[in-house]
Amino acid sequence: MTFREFLSVLGARWRIIALSLLVVVAATAVQTMLTPAVYTSSAKIYLRATQPPAAGTGNQVTTYAVSSADLSTYLDVLTSPSVMDPLRTRLGLEPGTPLNVSGEVSQTSNMMTITATGGDPQLVARVATEAGPVLADVAKKFSPLLASNGQSVEADTIVPASVPGEPTSPNAKRNLALGGLLGLALGLGLALLRHTLDTKVRTADDIKAISSRPILGDLPVVKSVKDSLLSLETDPHGRHAEAIRRLRTNILFVDVTTGGHSFVVTSSVPAEGKTTTTINLALAMADASSKVLLIDGDLRNPSVASTMGLDGSFGLTTLLLGQADPQDVIQRWRETSLHVLPAGPVPPNPSELLGSEPMEALFGKLSHDYDFILVDSPPVVPVVDAVLLNKLTHGLIMVVGADRTKKRDLASAVQSLETVDAPVAGFALNMVPVSSSVAHRYGYYGQAAETDHKPSRRERRERRREGRHA
Repeated sequence: MTFREFLSVLGARWRIIALSLLVVVAATAVQTMLTPAVYTSSAKIYLRATQPPAAGTGNQVTTYAVSSADLSTYLDVLTSPSVMDPLRTRLGLEPGTPLNVSGEVSQTSNMMTITATGGDPQLVARVATEAGPVLADVAKKFSPLLASNGQSVEADTIVPASVPGEPTSPNAKRNLALGGLLGLALGLGLALLRHTLDTKVRTADDIKAISSRPILGDLPVVKSVKDSLLSLETDPHGRHAEAIRRLRTNILFVDVTTGGHSFVVTSSVPAEGKTTTTINLALAMADASSKVLLIDGDLRNPSVASTMGLDGSFGLTTLLLGQADPQDVIQRWRETSLHVLPAGPVPPNPSELLGSEPMEALFGKLSHDYDFILVDSPPVVPVVDAVLLNKLTHGLIMVVGADRTKKRDLASAVQSLETVDAPVAGFALNMVPVSSSVAHRYGYYGQAAETDHKPSRRERRERRREGRHA
């Protein structure tokens, strides 16, 4: 995966990353709030052995350094009941009150650091302060040499313990920072996993990963297309209509390279919007002052006639049976230069009819009568009809439904076409969310008009009335 693809994945899956980050940080914050606060206070003391002067000598008190062995012994007994019980009594605490005390002996001097931890900042400061003198009081019991010489141990406080202002645990800033890093890592991992396991085509990059053929256009999902499938008629300045016109322009460039004026429009599987795309594309071709013929080549599940409100009881199969002439069954669409040849009655042998000599002869004759021919074909994966129709035309346009088409189905369709030397001329990514469509990213005149002027209810009624009676 390239860095650009990585950024694309992050942009597409940012909601997963944001949600993971939010959940982990929130859980960390709750856990931090529920964790009891622990305070720490330390005091540094100096231990020394003292010997009082002999009676009647008048000498001063003699001070000796405590040996390293004695210091190690004192450190071991610091947490024993011999020290803790007197310490509780000195602090006025109930017997058995938990006290958490630890010590550390300096390697270079007779210094000892006593540290107390607990939930009460005032108490831990008192414990750290009083633990040294209590230890010194009982130290002689654990040093036979000192006891035999009549010596005692005293503790001088070098650094007194202070009342802590903030708890040492939990560390809210550190926990939230670690939670943020963990949440971000988890979100990135889930986003990459979701991308790896994603089986559907979402963007043009998914198509490019399967085929090197060009993306001729992306068609957004807008409300007008849901209300009426013929966006070129009902909303000629909308996003979908503008996207259809861009698709028409790009197909004309493909037309120059193929040297023909006919295309079959298909998809890998059903329900990708190929019929709607084909009809609107034919309307856009007719708007360019071309004499256009739209053929419903889906003899298994014809839908062009029903979508356009035409009579579909006769059509292509009628001509192939020799029961009528083309001018008798081809219907002109209103006052435009678009002509429609419905599928006619559904035959029991669609593939045989589409691959027959009469079909080839009929298509050759129609190619001379019209400037441009578009053929609506069945999907590629279930049946072979699109391959048969592609042999008659000069190119194949594959419609891909965003968030609908599975990558394996698209790959299977592309491979099937390439196997029989019928490569895809180009792709049209259909049903693209408006937020990610080309029209939304760059803006077009139709969009600006929609943004600047929101039609009133009366204007919408008039538009619908004009669409019905056009």
